[in-house]
Amino acid sequence: MKDSVLVEVRGTVGIVTLNRPQVLNAWNAPMRARLVECFDEMEANEEVRAIILTGAGDRAFGAGQDLNETKTFDADRAEAWMGEWERLYDRIRSLSKPLIAALNGVAAGSAFQVALLCDLRVGHDGVTMGQPEINSGIASVTGPWIMKEMIGLARTIDLTLTGRMMDADESFRIGLISRIVPKEKVMEASLALAEELGAKAPNAMRLNKARFREVTEQSFRECLAAGIRNQREAYATGEPARMMEEFLAKRAARKSA
Repeated sequence: MKDSVLVEVRGTVGIVTLNRPQVLNAWNAPMRARLVECFDEMEANEEVRAIILTGAGDRAFGAGQDLNETKTFDADRAEAWMGEWERLYDRIRSLSKPLIAALNGVAAGSAFQVALLCDLRVGHDGVTMGQPEINSGIASVTGPWIMKEMIGLARTIDLTLTGRMMDADESFRIGLISRIVPKEKVMEASLALAEELGAKAPNAMRLNKARFREVTEQSFRECLAAGIRNQREAYATGEPARMMEEFLAKRAARKSA
């Protein structure tokens, strides 16, 4: 489990790296649990003043949920799955230190959501972002919640129902990418930004971040309750499992062609 997420400290900046590049850093349960532990470590380390979250390799920040895990879920496991996301999202939202996403390729589905939960996002012109869950039969709840908070209802409906991916230019224009730099400069620019934020007054930073959490807390809790309800209903129908098997079969066929 420890190898699925790596931790490094450079001066006052902690770097947390999603480390499943063979599956484009797709999430599974051990990876989610390990990421919570890593954020706990960064929060407790008094030398760390800011945190960067990135993905291993040069193709993806994260491809979202590992469908090989969720294709076997029933309604009860889907509810437990939502609890795993609640723990991770709660940990991210409660960090007192600034969190920057260093985007290195695709950020899809739940990885897109995690990127949006970061305070700022640095990317390059090859980054793509979006919420493609509908294409694999997964109902979206936490994604629309965070998107609506940031880009409004009309764009949220578009992205949720079409499952389309946005390029870096569109993501930047609507405010989802904070800085665009050359691909080879993403980590350098993220470190500079992290050092800048880490040098700010720590109590003011903590209070500002706590206030951002406070103003979105009610809608976040409502979203989680809806997520449990919707995922139980979806997985009870068997539709997600069927669509995920079809999606994985098509992907395997493309790779072998």
